[in-house]
Amino acid sequence: MLKRTLGYAALSCGWLMASGSLWAHHSLAGVYDMKAEKELTGTVEKVQFVNPHGSLTISVKGADGTPTEWVFTLGSATALAQRGVGKTGPNALHNGDTITVKCIPAKDGHPLGFLKSVTYADGHTVVVSGGGPND
Repeated sequence: MLKRTLGYAALSCGWLMASGSLWAHHSLAGVYDMKAEKELTGTVEKVQFVNPHGSLTISVKGADGTPTEWVFTLGSATALAQRGVGKTGPNALHNGDTITVKCIPAKDGHPLGFLKSVTYADGHTVVVSGGGPND
């Protein structure tokens, strides 16, 4: 009887832990306009290579010269490293670098996007994500 009760308790704990992970995972389509793509040029303000999602902040000047900080969601540090993007090397991103990005913009118009690619000042481009749910 005790073994059976402990077995059910262990099973319940496992199920609760797994369901928490499922709730924590989210869809790109819930935040981003998957039918739109935006291209922006700006200056790198901040880069965070963290898990589960990194982030890139760039300052983009509007037509009137007013800067707007755009924040882009990246993949994990591991996924970025697999694409050659990191803190060092030819695809490193540093504060003050001028870059052009392509992104999937937020649905609500906020300066937020899911990063698809980065074009560096020397003209080379790195595709960070195809923008699909599994990219």
